[in-house]
Amino acid sequence: MTDTLRPLPSPTAAPPVALAVPGSPQKLKRSIGVVGGTLLTLSCVTPASTLFVVVPDLFSSLGTATALTIAIGSLLCVGVAFCYSELGTLIPSAGGEYAMVSTMAGRLAGWLVFVLSLLVVMIVPPVIAMGTADYLAPVVHLDPSYAGAGVMICATLAGLLDLRANAWITGIFLVLEVVAAGVVAVLGFAHAERGAGSLVDLSVAGSGPGGVDAVTAMLIVSGLAIALFVTQGFSTAVYLSEELENPRRNVARTVLATLGISAVIILVPVIAITMGAESLTALTQGDISAMVTAWSNSAVGTFVSLCVALAIINAGIVMVIQNSRVLFASARDKAWPTPVNKALSKLGASGAPWIATLLVGVPGALLCFVNLDTLYGVTGVSVTGMYLLVAVAALLARRGSHGHAAAWRMPLWPAVPVVLIAVLAYVLSRQETEYLVWTGGIVLVATLYWALYLRPRRDTRWLVSVPEDGQG
Repeated sequence: MTDTLRPLPSPTAAPPVALAVPGSPQKLKRSIGVVGGTLLTLSCVTPASTLFVVVPDLFSSLGTATALTIAIGSLLCVGVAFCYSELGTLIPSAGGEYAMVSTMAGRLAGWLVFVLSLLVVMIVPPVIAMGTADYLAPVVHLDPSYAGAGVMICATLAGLLDLRANAWITGIFLVLEVVAAGVVAVLGFAHAERGAGSLVDLSVAGSGPGGVDAVTAMLIVSGLAIALFVTQGFSTAVYLSEELENPRRNVARTVLATLGISAVIILVPVIAITMGAESLTALTQGDISAMVTAWSNSAVGTFVSLCVALAIINAGIVMVIQNSRVLFASARDKAWPTPVNKALSKLGASGAPWIATLLVGVPGALLCFVNLDTLYGVTGVSVTGMYLLVAVAALLARRGSHGHAAAWRMPLWPAVPVVLIAVLAYVLSRQETEYLVWTGGIVLVATLYWALYLRPRRDTRWLVSVPEDGQG
């Protein structure tokens, strides 16, 4: 199963793309350190836009149990982050999950995780982008779908720039969104209507006036798929591992630091909102902007809303960067017919895979016109399935020569991946049938593509390559 690992020659110079011999696969240049990688990765988690766009949907179904659900999801993500850190340092490739899983668990498993990751990377940006209209409302009223499409186009143009320049752009935006999250946390705690006990009260507003419904354990388990999605962006460090300096060290540091920081940035304001909401009905409605305005004044509410709008644009930029690298890597690894591979592997003057970037951004703009609930549901199922396959790969990561390779090693192996596999499989089984069918149908089509096109051409297609990290 490890015959898919085909190291590429180390670069002999430092241009955007170094070719050791004519016709060899192109490689991305190592141009960012752990700080730049952390900024980019945090921006992909985009804690403020997640807090303001995704979390309100959790409030509507989980009420006071939202913070608990996110906390459980973050705890599960620690185990997932361990898996990503070990695999990402063993397999430092822009292909991310699919390169790791292909190398450890075989080509078919890698292909399926690629399809799931492609679903996630194509759907998440427009899901976040559509939230822009709500937070630009104090200044201008826009249709959510058109606003989201506009954000995706702007993010695509920014994604064509040099990666180092994007690290600074996203870093500035990241500061603004952290400030917005901090303002919400301070105001929520300052206007607390209920004590810390409300965090385990597990209640949500009922359908009738003044009604209260209990949040069951099964609802919390079902909500874990979205809770995993809340901090999902920490995996960006693995996608960027081919462009991180000293990936054996910096991938793990970036993954783990990003998860910890993002969990705090998201969870603390969620706790503050739960305690500070005027009523259970207000909390269930999840209108965070209205709560901020009620706690302060319209000027503060407008400031927070504009910060969130910038955070969403920031998220779009980073996600387009990440997602274009996935397509670039898949073309370099010959996942498609030859003309498609050649197009997707082309790099522009800035070093960015420009055709792959356009093929991420433009469809993302079109997805802004798809039903939002469907996008949420398919994303939750895809993220859970993807993490499950990564955990399986982590369980296999110490076989043969991989067990002696220089890499960051997770604590409590193999218990961590074993527990993750069991928990994630159960969470997956509790998702709505509609979303399981949608995702399963896409996976079935992908499996047919594998069986009819990739597998018969195993010597010339889907040759997962892992560039050397230049550390001797």
